Amino acid sequence: MRVLIVEDEIDLATSLAEGLRADGYTVDVAHDGATALSRIQLSDPEVMVLDRNLPILDGDTVCRTLSAMRHPVRILMLTAAAGLDDRVEGLDLGADDYLTKPFAYRELTARINALARRLDPGDTSRSVADLIVDAAGQKVTRRGIPVRLSTKEYAVLEALVVANGGLVTYRQLIDHAWDEDYNTERAAVKMAVYSLRRKLGTPDLIVAEHGRGYRIEAPS
Repeated sequence: MRVLIVEDEIDLATSLAEGLRADGYTVDVAHDGATALSRIQLSDPEVMVLDRNLPILDGDTVCRTLSAMRHPVRILMLTAAAGLDDRVEGLDLGADDYLTKPFAYRELTARINALARRLDPGDTSRSVADLIVDAAGQKVTRRGIPVRLSTKEYAVLEALVVANGGLVTYRQLIDHAWDEDYNTERAAVKMAVYSLRRKLGTPDLIVAEHGRGYRIEAPS
């Protein structure tokens, strides 16, 4: 399951991300609301852990925006405000659940899992030509043959497939596939794409846009 943590307290965000990754979740992190809205379009998480008090765009604005978009992500809102009115207001804005700080990590994961169970159990796979990427099991096949990818290779491929033929920049790929504190250069992205191309075989589905990034498309 992919989780997006949106939290401006760096230490808390890092701690939550490390814990969730150790428990087998795929985790992305944003520290403000504007970055969260950008990242959610790229990473397509099932659950978003959203702090209410954020810089640039606050959690309320993020909730309203996603609700207006009818985005299917489930939102667990975090806040230091414990009053009933605060909780009701957050839920009315579009949050699916509410957790008051400070909280126990076990309660956080229990609520994340409960939200995930509410998701539409429909098809989670995406395809490009004869390539199929199943997000639920992080499985990739081409022409019906399983393709074994590293974690980084899968994350790069996932970002390209989710973009549905649109350009995914080097910066977006780095943000999606590498930890935020990892000093990644474009060379690392190019190496991952080179390995992907080799494993996926021909005809090549990945198109390079010089100096900008990559996109994926069916061969003409």
